[in-house]
Amino acid sequence: MATHVEGSAARVLYPRARRADAQEEVAQFFAPQHASTIDLPDPVPLLRNLTLGVLETFTGERRVDQLARWVTEDVFRSVSTHANLQARARSARGLPAVRRVHDIVSIHVTHPADGIVEAVVITTGPARVRAIALRLEGIDRRWRCTSFTQL
Repeated sequence: MATHVEGSAARVLYPRARRADAQEEVAQFFAPQHASTIDLPDPVPLLRNLTLGVLETFTGERRVDQLARWVTEDVFRSVSTHANLQARARSARGLPAVRRVHDIVSIHVTHPADGIVEAVVITTGPARVRAIALRLEGIDRRWRCTSFTQL
């Protein structure tokens, strides 16, 4: 370890190998930690609330930021893009955001691996029935949606 003095401030110079090790340790500390299904709560309430939240986002009743805690970055971008397209379509037609009631008909849950849940949520709305496929993964001791698809 060498010390370099400029003016009145002394600065310690570390070898590059040590910096790389420190960066790797920091990256491992902040890396998402996968959790076991046993350590996670029941996923059904999250599946129900997340599905309704996303549908409300699409109709303009809810801001997409409210879902950020429960979804990964890819899902957030996808939902945000779809919500923006829906808002532009409403704006082009001169329609306001209207509260639409969506009902959950059924939730079908499978556990393909430890810490992973795949589900299909069937919903009804004013004009149609939807099937929504979700994948939840246990990350940092909570469920996070890693995939969201409307069928």
